[in-house]
Amino acid sequence: MGIRLLSMISGVKQFHKLHSVVTRNQISDAPKGHLAVYVGETEKKKRYVVPIAYLNHPSFQDLLQKAEEEFGFQHPMGGLTIPCNKDAFFHVTSRLNNAL
Repeated sequence: MGIRLLSMISGVKQFHKLHSVVTRNQISDAPKGHLAVYVGETEKKKRYVVPIAYLNHPSFQDLLQKAEEEFGFQHPMGGLTIPCNKDAFFHVTSRLNNAL
């Protein structure tokens, strides 16, 4: 009985911990070490998951600068929104994939 009770308590604690993480990051279900970004110039934006290592690269920082100029810190999608066409985004991220 004691072992079963401890197992149930452990399960409840894990549920609360997971629930806390999910409610804090409702939009971002990106794996550890990654972040979700929304890309597009029109209202229809597509979600991509990129490694956080990209944040250090000047070419990706240029995209972030565009996002800051257009949206400030109020992104319409609730997550980081990059206002560029998908081809430009793919060009930058493919170069970064090869560099990493």
